[in-house]
Amino acid sequence: MRINFDFADLEAFLVLSETGSFVVAAAHLGVSQSALTRRIRKLEETLGAQLFDRTTRSVRMTLAAKRLRSRAQGLVDEARETMREMKDDTAEFSFQNRAIVTVAAVPSTIARVVIPAVGLFSAGRNEARVRILDLLANEVAEAVEDGQADFGVSSWAAPDGALLFEPFFEDRVVLVVPPDHPLAQASGALKWGALSGQRLILPSQGSGNRALIDRALAPEALSLFWSYEVPRTSTALELVRAGLGVAALPLSAVPVADGSRLAIRPLSSPAVARRIGLVYRRNGAIPPAAARLRDLIVPEAHRWAEV
Repeated sequence: MRINFDFADLEAFLVLSETGSFVVAAAHLGVSQSALTRRIRKLEETLGAQLFDRTTRSVRMTLAAKRLRSRAQGLVDEARETMREMKDDTAEFSFQNRAIVTVAAVPSTIARVVIPAVGLFSAGRNEARVRILDLLANEVAEAVEDGQADFGVSSWAAPDGALLFEPFFEDRVVLVVPPDHPLAQASGALKWGALSGQRLILPSQGSGNRALIDRALAPEALSLFWSYEVPRTSTALELVRAGLGVAALPLSAVPVADGSRLAIRPLSSPAVARRIGLVYRRNGAIPPAAARLRDLIVPEAHRWAEV
């Protein structure tokens, strides 16, 4: 049987069983109610049993919850004791316990914003290791809110008040074409209407980039007929490299150096852009090592505001 929950889920369960309130439990844990609900739901799905009867006025433990409670408390207590013992036993091997900085980022920002900052971070006197989570915009918000990431770099932040969004720059949508394509030789910005009849590559419906494009074109009564619809910008770029079409993508998604395999043309009428920024928890402090990486990402991102 695969174990699909962690100690944070068990701790959330124990606090909720004690308080009997999602509001009080979430405040105690320092997470939003939605994050607490996801943890409890994950635990219930893994165990295959409902743990709480929820009404508008109360939260009551089920029989399954009562059976789980003592075992969960024992597991959490044993884990805490193990952590205390390990800290004592391995203090002399501190090099094995270097901090891990986790940053969640939408794929299109990794090459031009995150990686240059990580390079500077690694070149400095930093012992911390870096974990990069390549996620969609809503997944970046969830990873930061749930504490899976120290902070995020994204185009969108959750609107439930648990997160803050600090914008860096406007990332405009451009047309990426093969270098020998007729549109690659056009002078000036291309109008969206000029894409009619082209083998167009667009982001998938439901993605943040597609919603951005659709919202911008709606007042202009422009309807784009796509030939390829893909979930990832990397897939769109490979289709362009193969000469199969032209792609409307955020500029940050285009590789910094790509030889002669890609050409970029600006798009106008209307100009379409998204805000890229830092996502972090409203009530959570960023660890020192993570703060150092964040402070390197900030100027790297601001540099893009001047491009």
